[in-house]
Amino acid sequence: MIESFFPRGMAHYLIGGMLIGGGVGLLFVLRGLIGGTSTFFTSTLSYVVERPFFQQARFVGTRAWRAVYALGLVLGAALYLAVYGEPFQTGVAAWRLLLGGVLIGFGARLSNGCTAGHGICGLASLQWPSLLAVLTFLATAIGMAHLVQWAGGMP
Repeated sequence: MIESFFPRGMAHYLIGGMLIGGGVGLLFVLRGLIGGTSTFFTSTLSYVVERPFFQQARFVGTRAWRAVYALGLVLGAALYLAVYGEPFQTGVAAWRLLLGGVLIGFGARLSNGCTAGHGICGLASLQWPSLLAVLTFLATAIGMAHLVQWAGGMP
């Protein structure tokens, strides 16, 4: 029954999850760093924007490792493409993807973390705010998926 939710199979999801978990675990064990990505954009802007908000120690002091971390995400996608030879494709319109990205970014800032930071790192360290954030992320995603499907936007 669960296979019906994964029409392209489950193996690549399991492998991806293990790689993300392993990478986040190594980052914490070797460097003591929490591997969320929601602060990446702000810390990257600290290179070029001189405004005081972007020059806070929490952004300036973490921007180098966050850039390397983000590069690893891009290289992981390139590795997937090299191994499987086909890019991930979606039937979702570009404007919906852009709007979704903006809303996700807003939600990540609002919840003081992203799904990786809360879902992987926060839950692993038994942080109650992370549990609340993950439940909110899931409820919102499930609700929106049903709403879009109900409205006829997706098959």
